[in-house]
Amino acid sequence: MSHWAGLLFTVAKVNLLVLVVSAVFSWSSLSDRVPEFALTKIEESDIKDDSGKEPITEDDADPEDLEVFYPTHQWQTIRPGQAVPAGSHVRLNLQTGDREAKLPDSENGKSDMREERRRKRLGKVDVDSNSFTSQELKKALAKMKESEKAERKAHEEEVRKKFRPIEQLKEEFEKLNVKMETDYEIMVKLISKFNSSVSTLDEKVAALYDLEYYVHQVDNAKDFLSMGGLQLVIDGLNSTEAVLKEHAAFVLGAALSSNPKVQIEAIEGGALQKLLVILATEQPLAVKKKALFALSSMLRHFPYAQQQFLKLGGLQVLRSLFRQKGTETLHVRVVTLLYDLIVEKMLLEDSQHGDQTEEKIQQYQQVKLVPAVVEQDWCVVVSNLLAMPEHDTREKVLKTVGVLMAFCKERYRGDQALSTTLSLLRSEYEELAAEEQREGDKDGYFKELLGSVNTIIQELRRKQP
Repeated sequence: MSHWAGLLFTVAKVNLLVLVVSAVFSWSSLSDRVPEFALTKIEESDIKDDSGKEPITEDDADPEDLEVFYPTHQWQTIRPGQAVPAGSHVRLNLQTGDREAKLPDSENGKSDMREERRRKRLGKVDVDSNSFTSQELKKALAKMKESEKAERKAHEEEVRKKFRPIEQLKEEFEKLNVKMETDYEIMVKLISKFNSSVSTLDEKVAALYDLEYYVHQVDNAKDFLSMGGLQLVIDGLNSTEAVLKEHAAFVLGAALSSNPKVQIEAIEGGALQKLLVILATEQPLAVKKKALFALSSMLRHFPYAQQQFLKLGGLQVLRSLFRQKGTETLHVRVVTLLYDLIVEKMLLEDSQHGDQTEEKIQQYQQVKLVPAVVEQDWCVVVSNLLAMPEHDTREKVLKTVGVLMAFCKERYRGDQALSTTLSLLRSEYEELAAEEQREGDKDGYFKELLGSVNTIIQELRRKQP
């Protein structure tokens, strides 16, 4: 039994000796190898130096303080704190214990010198890399900030050149003592200047000229009335200065336009009588033009004023303008006014009836305008204007004749001059309408005038039932 135990102990010692010899041989073989043999990755990071402190590695260093390691195609030692670019080959030299890195070898075995020069170029970011070092990012961001600051400064300079600071504008306005005035305040000053006894004629005319601009607005016209300006202007129609009469009538007409409240106050203030006096007496043409404008603004859409106009002999006053020399430019305006007043009443009668409409119809029924027009032979006065050469004048006269046809048909049928004029107009407008069609205008202006002429001719030829 002891024999077998001794034999087993001897075998164990032999095996132990073989194991030791194998280990020594393996270490010797590793020592004899070339230094290119390296580990590409360190699994443990708890290796300490001689002082017992842990060495500072790339991962432990502050990314802002890392120094860029520029690899080449030769192995170089990596110093503590250096950041290794992504894609580099890294190894641990077992002989020296240092970490080393180099660029990966190219496929053809040659060094990529252009890549190396580009990596060494300071301040240049490698846009082909999959990632960047913190130093490269810091430099790139610094350049971006500098560029942004420069652009912002250039923009601010451009804005300063175009605009002045608000402080400077405030100072300039304070020096000029600029104050924004309302329309009401301006009209008060203008009325005061017009009514002042110390104002010159030119100053009064200038005040009326400016007032005409403001009283066009309905609210301003009401304010003009409340501050007493309307009556001052009406009184101005009696001025011995023709230029004051002209501008006073102009302001009055502007204030009366589509403003019932001002219309009522004006007729109660005697404006209608004063305007008719200007039209009936010898006055400059400019004064009569403005007076006729003011009269038209007062009569339109105001049946009470129309009734008073007829009572005061207004139609006779307008009829007298056709006998006065130098008033030809007023003739078409008078005919247009008559046309508007007649059509205004006809449209109201044809409209749907309501409470307000019924009341207004009753007011218009008291206005006997058409009978007065027929009685004073306005039918012929109007038709004679067709001999005027202007197409615009003819258009307005043809419309008026068409409206008066229902009341003046018998008078027109016996008017040989009217029949001749209509025949001439038809021939003229047939040629002009044909020329329009040749030019591609199928529904032109002259075709419309031709249609008006033909309608009147057909109406005159139609037999009574």
